[in-house]
Order: sequence, then C-alpha cells, then structure tokens
Amino acid sequence: MLEKIREGSQGIVAKTILVLVILSFAFAGVSSYLGSNTGVPAAVVNGDEIGANELEQAFQNERSRIEQQLGEMFTALAADDSYMNGIKQGVLDRLIADKLIDQAANKLGLRVSDEQIKKAIIEEPAFQTDGQFDNERYLAVLRQLGYQTTSFRNMMRVDMTRRQLLNALVGSEFVLDGEAKQLAEVQGQTRDIRYLVVDSTPFLSTVSVADEEAQSYYDANISQYMSPEKVSLEYVELNVADMAKSSETSDEEVKTYYEENKAQYQTAEKRLAAHIFVAATDDDSADKAKADAIEAKLTAGEDFADVAKADSDDQLSAQQGGKLDWFEQGVMDPAFDEALFGLQKDQVSSIVKSEFGYHIIKLLDLQASQATAFENVKAKIVAQLQEKKALDVFYSLQTKLADTSYEIPDTLAETAQAVNAKVQSTQLFSRDDVPAKFNNPEFIKAAFSDQVLASGLNSDVIELAPNHVVVIRMKKHQTAGVMSFDEVKAGIVERLKQDKANDGARDKAAEYMAQLKAGNDKLTGASLTTLAKLGRFNQDIDQAITNKAFKIAAPAENSVTIDTAALATGYAVIVVDKVNKAEGINDNLINTLKQRIAPQYSEADYRAVVASLKADAEIEYPVAD
Repeated sequence: MLEKIREGSQGIVAKTILVLVILSFAFAGVSSYLGSNTGVPAAVVNGDEIGANELEQAFQNERSRIEQQLGEMFTALAADDSYMNGIKQGVLDRLIADKLIDQAANKLGLRVSDEQIKKAIIEEPAFQTDGQFDNERYLAVLRQLGYQTTSFRNMMRVDMTRRQLLNALVGSEFVLDGEAKQLAEVQGQTRDIRYLVVDSTPFLSTVSVADEEAQSYYDANISQYMSPEKVSLEYVELNVADMAKSSETSDEEVKTYYEENKAQYQTAEKRLAAHIFVAATDDDSADKAKADAIEAKLTAGEDFADVAKADSDDQLSAQQGGKLDWFEQGVMDPAFDEALFGLQKDQVSSIVKSEFGYHIIKLLDLQASQATAFENVKAKIVAQLQEKKALDVFYSLQTKLADTSYEIPDTLAETAQAVNAKVQSTQLFSRDDVPAKFNNPEFIKAAFSDQVLASGLNSDVIELAPNHVVVIRMKKHQTAGVMSFDEVKAGIVERLKQDKANDGARDKAAEYMAQLKAGNDKLTGASLTTLAKLGRFNQDIDQAITNKAFKIAAPAENSVTIDTAALATGYAVIVVDKVNKAEGINDNLINTLKQRIAPQYSEADYRAVVASLKADAEIEYPVAD
C-alpha cells in the first residue's frame, strides 16, 4: 500500500494515488472503517459480514482496472450482463478469501503493534521531506486521499497483519535445483518419430445417418442446442451522410463559395533549393571559419556548384552541385526556411546557422502559388455544401427525435413523422450476431436493456457514429431456450456423418498400426513421414500428433512404440523410434526455471490455504426479502 502512495503522492497525481490506495484496500474490508453498512450484506463469513457497499466499492475498483487495461474493448464486454456478473462474483470471492485470511491471522494470534505502525509511517518516503518524517506532509497527503489518521492507521493494521500470514506462506516457498533440472529435461526432450495421417474425407461418401439416429443424438445432447436471447427492433435513424445525398445545391451557390474561399484552393509556393553545408562539430569557431572561407570563394566569383562539390559536408547533395529538393514554406529548419523564402531566383544567401551546422543557400527555381481551377474542386465543394446543409437540418431533427421519442415512449410512429423519416426494423439477432450497421457497444447495451425489453419503451438517443443517431424499441423478443430438432437437424446429420467417417479412418489407422507392429513397414497405399527431433512445442504439424507422440511410452532399445491419435478429420498412426535427451541445459536455464516455478508454487499454496479455510468455514449469501 505504502508503495502505491510513494509512487504518486505529489501534486496532480493525488487522485491517481487515491484510486490505487482504495484498490489496495478494497479487498481488506476498508468500508468497515469508513462507515457502517446498512441493508443486506453481500456475504457472511463465520459471522463476519461483507457489506453490500464494500462489495460495490471493490467491484467498481476492479471494473476501473479492467477498463484501463482493455481500453475500448471493455465497452463491448461491459454490455454483456453475464460477463459483468462474473466479474462481480470474482470480486466477492476475493473479498471472502481476504476475510478468511484475516480471521486465520487473528486466530493464530498475529498482531501488529502501534509502534510497528508508527515506525512504518515514519519510515515511509512519501511522508518525508529531505529524508526526515514530516508530520505536515503526512497530514496533507492523508487529506488529499480523503482519510482521517485513525482510519488510515486501522487500515494499515489490517494490511500489515494479513501480510504477516501471507509472507509466511508465500515467502517460505522454494524450488530445488533438482526440480528445475527435471523440468528442463522434460521440456527440452525431443523425439524421433514417423507418422501417417488417415484422412476421413474419403469415408464421408460411404456413410449415412438415419432420422432416428439424429433424433437420439439431439435428445441425448439437448443442452448443446440452447438458443441465445434474441431481439428484433424497430428504429428511427438520422444519418447526415444519407441526408447530404438529398441536399440540393445550385451552381451559383457552389461558384460563390469558391470565390469567397479561394484561398483554400491555392497550391502552395514551392522553391528548389541548393546549399553548401558545414556540419556542426565540437569546435564552433572552426566550423564558422570554414563557412567564412567558403563564402569568400563565392564572393570571389567561384561557381556555386563547383564549391559545393569540393567543400560541402553534405556528400549526397554535393554530387548534384548542392541541389536539394522542392520545399514548401515551413518544412525545413526555421532559419533555413526563412533564408530560402527571402531569396530571389539565383540569389545566394549569407551564412545561415541551424541546429545542424552552417548553410549557404541558393534559390535555383520557384513555382508560384496558383489557384486550383473551379472545375477541379467543384465536386468537393458540392459535397461540403451538402454536408453543411444536412448538418443544419440534422441538429434540429435530433432534438425532435429525442423529445418526441421520450414524450411518446410506446411507439415510434409519431417520432418518425416528426423527423420526416420512416420506422424500419431488424431481423432477430443475439448479442453475438448484431447486424454490422449496429455493431456498437452502446446500441447492444440499449437493445438488451430493461428499458427496451422489460418496459417496452423507446430507448434514449443512441450515437452510432458522429452525426449518426438512432432510437430503438422492441418489435419481438425471444428469450433464451432450446432450439427445435428441425432447426438443428442438418447440423446434427453432418456431425454424425463426420463421426462415422472418423470411425472409418480410425479402423483404417488400426489396420496400419497392426501391420507396423507385425514388422511390415511397407504399407499398402500409404507411407510414413519421418520427423527427427520433434520438440514438445512444435507447431509445424498437427498438435494432436505432437501431444500423442510425447504421451507414448519411450521405446526399449532396438524397438519402437506405436499408437494412434484422433484428429479433427481423421486419425494418425504414430511411431516413436527414439527419445532424445534435452540439450543446452545449464545453470542459467535452471535458475530461470526456478524463478518461474517459485511464484507458481506460492500461488498454489495460497489457493490451497484459502480452499482449506473455505472448507471449514460457514459462508452465507443472504437474500433480501
């Protein structure tokens, strides 16, 4: 917790500190210090309550953390109530685990004295000035965080007491060199194999599925055929892009706009520059002296291009007599730019200093600014005027859309009439197959909201995109349920045909395996593919083949082991010829594995302790009357 304060305890980041500190204590029963809980508790753990307010605060903290982590993706996830309910349940589980840890710490007699808390506060750098504890700073930080000294000390006591137990559990775990080495040997092991894939596709034409078989499968697996909640909507839409298409503009309007905004349609002046460059070094006086010498040559009448080839540090342009490129104003270094656009054609500047060194610049040519012909920009202006007119109408109609749909919430007919639009409708869709036009998190949230589904009212105005809004209402609602046999029959038939085809491939694979076990490596109509030193994490072949190859027993000397593996569309026969020991195992690898395994052991210990405490605990989830 104090680390969180230390990281952000100054200035404008105080609000960030507040969030971090609250998050740090969200699972430590903070609300019990900040105020009493009222109403039905979220849970009761061995007689100790976890308040509904405490759960809500912790849930909001977790929600904020996930939103910060996932960004825009979270908006879509948050529209799914079942997803958010799962997050909330996870938060409650953590609160219960923390309560159990606190109770276990108290039962073991773990305590934190006032002196220990005082010492932790005094030694915390966030509360220090020039390395010394500053009471005024301490109180100021607490005020920024919104805490009283008493509640802050109580929270520290809870946190430090719990850490005594958790540090004893997590901090005591270790990994032996032998464990890490054994894991390295297992992970690094490779196998020499041969394999043969028997594809099930040729068997599809030889199998059939009776209606009775399909019905039996449906009855036995009916839970697989749950239909998600679906909704069909009516909607009234306002879209500037569509409205602009019907906006009318006259040639006079377009021509007038062009004349009044002619500056927008001017091409920028361009200048072709050349320079002689003296690159900056650590000795500016020497650089300046070199530039002066070059300027003296030019003053004496030497050709600019010849001097550039001989003396310029810019070797690329020097080969072209110092020639650079065409530039618009504002592109180059400010000093270079100012000098270039202050020259007449064929004029040479005095010495110009930039952050890169010294330049002597020559203007080789220029292209004056020109107005783009009206005909070349007419279509663009028409589109701009159409959009402008549409926007003016859109803002007016959007207000009517919002007002009318709210004032007459049980129909969209009057709303459509008010905005001179029509009521349109969608097909039935679920949260997972929203029409592309409406695949927007706010739309999905509104479509499945209580306001639309339970109350049957018009939605609020939903922004699908800038200047594109819609109001929706329910047309038809289909609750989640079981799809009928007729709806899923075709899919079941295809699945059963594939299963039967796979059975045919399995039988053929079994034949090949029998031949191989009998010592016949020359299979009829098939051949084995050899793969040396197959790694456990190989991605070049079907993962099912790799997994099975490492499950098959290692062959005895001068022998092989053979087995089959089920694939998505067929079977594979796998021959393991040899098991190769891992290569490249060294102390660095072992130490890396130890560092990776230790946290996993600690996490497993923590989960085991919580599971053990839960098994012996009385946990209730009260329900409001």
